[in-house]
Amino acid sequence: MKEQEIIESLKKENEEFKKLLEEHHDLDATLAEMDKKVYLTPEEEIERKKLQKLKLAKKDKMAEFIRDFRKGNPVG
Repeated sequence: MKEQEIIESLKKENEEFKKLLEEHHDLDATLAEMDKKVYLTPEEEIERKKLQKLKLAKKDKMAEFIRDFRKGNPVG
């Protein structure tokens, strides 16, 4: 099963995964908006770093769900 298929399956079956995915997308959009600015204040720069770490933590947690899914549903 391909990773995108696993993600689709988890989105349907696992509410926590679905919430993580939505939060990850929201953080991505927020960071994209911040990146459009020519200059960030020191406070904005700190907030940006915080959001990046939060986004990475959510991505790591989603990867854990995907690994667990693969363990429970081996290929072949």
